[in-house]
Order: sequence, then structure tokens, then C-alpha cells
Amino acid sequence: MTQSADNDPLKEEVMKALKNCYDPEIPVNLVDLGLIYDVNVNDGNVQISMTLTAQGCGMGPHIAQNVKDEVNKVKGIKGTEVDMVWEPPWTQEKMSDAAKAQLGMI
Repeated sequence: MTQSADNDPLKEEVMKALKNCYDPEIPVNLVDLGLIYDVNVNDGNVQISMTLTAQGCGMGPHIAQNVKDEVNKVKGIKGTEVDMVWEPPWTQEKMSDAAKAQLGMI
């Protein structure tokens, strides 16, 4: 995952907020699932590139709106844009060890 200014306190708050976002079908947050590919914070505006576990997932609009809603709660955020991307495709290898353990995969 590429991130702008890794020591940016506002960015850290955005990443925390993203951990409150879930795929309704999987009880693991989007960050640990490896669905967040890129987060850029510039002057209070956030640009997020993310994917879904499956391209045809009907929950995509709901998940993207949840991401916007959670990130926009962060003090200092002016607005959030979410881009759904399909390259590279998501695979289970993108999941954190914590996510794999939570799902009984390790």
C-alpha cells in the first residue's frame, strides 16, 4: 500500500478510521483484508484507492459510502474520494496475519 507522508498525524487518523470499515460478509476490517491499496491526504482532502474481494460484489457502493462516511468523521478532513480499482486483483495473500488468524486460515 502506498501512503503519502507516513508520519502525517492526519493520515494516521484516516488509517484508524478505515479500520472501522468492513465488508458486511467478512468480519474483518478493510485494512486488514488488504483491500485498501492507496491513501493520500492533501490539505484535508483524502483520495483512497481500494478494491473488493470480488469484482462483481454488489456491496461495493455500500462499502465505498461507509469508507467515505468514516473518513469524513476525522477532524480536519474536508472531503473523501474513493476509487474502486481492479488491478492488481485482490488475493488472500494481501490479508494481514491478524486477518488470516481471525478467519481461521493460520
